[in-house]
Amino acid sequence: MKRYLVLFTFLMTSYSIAQRDTIRPWSLSGVISVNGSQVALENWVAGGEDAISITSLLSFRANYKRDKTTWENTLDLAYGLLKQADKEFRKTDDKIDLTSKYGHQAFRKHLFYSSFFNFKTQFAPGYKYNDTSRTLISRFMAPAYALLAIGMDYKPNTNISVFFSPFTCKATFVLEQSLADAGDFGVKKAEFMNNNGQIIREKKGSNYRIEGGAYFILQAKYEVMKNITAQTRLDLFSNYFAGDPTVLDVNWESLINMKVNKYISASLSTQLIYDQDIKVPLYKQLNGKKVQVGEGPRVQFKEVFAVGFSYKF
Repeated sequence: MKRYLVLFTFLMTSYSIAQRDTIRPWSLSGVISVNGSQVALENWVAGGEDAISITSLLSFRANYKRDKTTWENTLDLAYGLLKQADKEFRKTDDKIDLTSKYGHQAFRKHLFYSSFFNFKTQFAPGYKYNDTSRTLISRFMAPAYALLAIGMDYKPNTNISVFFSPFTCKATFVLEQSLADAGDFGVKKAEFMNNNGQIIREKKGSNYRIEGGAYFILQAKYEVMKNITAQTRLDLFSNYFAGDPTVLDVNWESLINMKVNKYISASLSTQLIYDQDIKVPLYKQLNGKKVQVGEGPRVQFKEVFAVGFSYKF
């Protein structure tokens, strides 16, 4: 709870600064969005279930530009909950994403020597549910990803950025020991040494994993038409130091914002992830029941469409 209060204080302080004025050479901006829906049924013969859904988004930007130096900072927070019938609230979205990129103009106008930092994790525990119980599969800092890269950034205009780094360090943290012991998210799982069936020594699962390789980012934003904007970001990472350089970790996020008026807007966001170190359960329908038959790397995809209150500052 304390970490959330600290984060909230930081955001509100940044917001108050932005409201007073834009402090040159700093440019501060952001958007807060809250969306919800509710369904209530009584003797509804067509069928269905009562449902309550709420999603929230906060996106904050702090950019610095002076002479040949740029420093771009972004904090994206998202959280969503869904309650159906008599089931407990279950989350539908959960995101903490902090990005910072520092650049200095190189030998050409649109080319920058740049360093890039990114940190990702989530707010709340995530569970896999069955009919009678639930199993913890993630929580704050389990997993968390930190990435530091040094390379070149090509920015032909303010809407497009192409960054490449041949020297990148990527760290994966799993601070929930039960998940680390299982080897989730690519960390080294626990080892048990035994003698005639008797366990004589246990080595706990690792809480982190370090990778080195190359990193590529493509970012673009543009106005589709009046009051409709789109932005996308594609991240590719190749662990060529200790793995197959042809196998890429992929993270592709896109967002379309549609403004109705000053306070009402709609948004469509998508995210596609592929990471060979993340084992995704495989299910099949057997005798009318959904049964897990294995696990392995698979494409993950998330789509969120929301309509509701939105305020830009």
